[in-house]
Amino acid sequence: GGPRPRPGQEVSVKVLGALEDGGLVERDPRLTFVLGHGDVVQALELGVPTMEPGEVSFFLAAFPYGYGRPGRRRCARREPDVPPEAPLLFEVTLLEVRDGPDSQRLPPAVRLRLGAQRRERGNFHFARGDFVAALRSYRLALSALDGPGA
Repeated sequence: GGPRPRPGQEVSVKVLGALEDGGLVERDPRLTFVLGHGDVVQALELGVPTMEPGEVSFFLAAFPYGYGRPGRRRCARREPDVPPEAPLLFEVTLLEVRDGPDSQRLPPAVRLRLGAQRRERGNFHFARGDFVAALRSYRLALSALDGPGA
């Protein structure tokens, strides 16, 4: 139990994601992200705020809420590719909810790294044609860099 997470809060979840054929494509015992920052697939962005700490939920995500029309290409990680337009089933356990980090209080080197991560996420969204999400990521990158010593 406890309050449900709100946008801007940092959450930690245990997540398993599978394809329709049962192939595992996501496994993270502790995935941490800030709600509303677009760092995870939309299924998690939309589903996690409906949960309470300790709750286990299952989300069946149509492809626009997973990896979209193009799917996910193989990268250096061990997970298999996600085919184009693949629906996904997620098992999510909400482990922890806490206030999001105040980027203005972080040391300049950490803010630079955070800004670079958010810019790269914006580039990812831009390359996929999701310009609204790209713009949000670029704005978050700028806000991480804004402040003393940046």
